[in-house]
Amino acid sequence: MTLDAAETLALKALAWLVNSPDDLGRFLNVSGCGTEELRRRASDPVFLAAVLAFLLSEDGLLGAFCEAESVDHKHVHMAAHVLEGG
Repeated sequence: MTLDAAETLALKALAWLVNSPDDLGRFLNVSGCGTEELRRRASDPVFLAAVLAFLLSEDGLLGAFCEAESVDHKHVHMAAHVLEGG
């Protein structure tokens, strides 16, 4: 998986979270960032890795995202690895 593909997948995950207010609220709470910081850091690979890590932290959340976006969960793992510098 390329860095561009990993970033694209993470941005899809972020958009999906934004459209799920309860999940977004949990992400903001866990990450400690606010909505302004979320907008500012949306292109930061480290932040995008945190978005994917959040999805990966809960099977139900990961499954819901993967189903909604027709993405294999393995791609989420690979994208997180790439964004974390792997």
